[in-house]
Amino acid sequence: MIEPKFDDLGRIVVIIPTYNERENLGLIVGRLRAAVPEAHVLVADDNSPDGTGAIADELAASDEHVRVLHRRGKEGLGAAYLAGFEWSLTEGYDVVVEMDADGSHQPEQLPRLLAALRDADLVLGSRWVPGGSVVNWPSSRKVLSRGGNLYTRVMLGVPLHDATGGFRAFRAQTLRTLDLTGVESKGYCFQVDLAWRAVRAGLRVREVPIEFVERELGVSKMNQRIVVEALWRVTVWGAADKAAKVRQVFAGRQGTSSPPAQRPRG
Repeated sequence: MIEPKFDDLGRIVVIIPTYNERENLGLIVGRLRAAVPEAHVLVADDNSPDGTGAIADELAASDEHVRVLHRRGKEGLGAAYLAGFEWSLTEGYDVVVEMDADGSHQPEQLPRLLAALRDADLVLGSRWVPGGSVVNWPSSRKVLSRGGNLYTRVMLGVPLHDATGGFRAFRAQTLRTLDLTGVESKGYCFQVDLAWRAVRAGLRVREVPIEFVERELGVSKMNQRIVVEALWRVTVWGAADKAAKVRQVFAGRQGTSSPPAQRPRG
């Protein structure tokens, strides 16, 4: 089987944020390098106490396509990706990919995201479009994810089915267009934030179906605090956006209202 080539997209880097992923990192990097050999890998490690950073250094020493960004400590998913974005843009990459280290995002499906990026500015790997699916999730988690994305769609007015997903590919110019300095969200609502910014900027955002697989090794970082933060921020963003639109409509009506007609003299 001939592997697809993506030379026309320019230089590609896949950012993999890690915190205590020593069991998964070597496996996922190996699969990624096999799936898209021309892609580079940036491991952004938040000073994992389990030694993930040392494993990343070993991978980098044996493969020139792998680089490591050692961070001071655990500051959240959003902060790790923002640091990775800054590094990637400074290094001159043309495509920047987000991917989890735990195997839930299958590297073998990355080519479909890259292929879609040829006529898009941002491509989201989506669990909730036709053809998308999740494996080994209880019904309660499926309902939570679907419900959260529906709530996001209604509150923010984004025409996306999976704004919370973290398997996505950006053009470098897309990241430059977005105001990343204003991104404050640290957890998983970081993904919603960037997708919403892209939609508001009028960029071409596409969703392609993926099969999301629940991790088999290690411990999930998802917890109730992260979910509550995401719902709270989406509520605040949505309310502020709707209020701003109402003010614009009101201001527009005042600005276009005609003065009272004057009676002709004479």
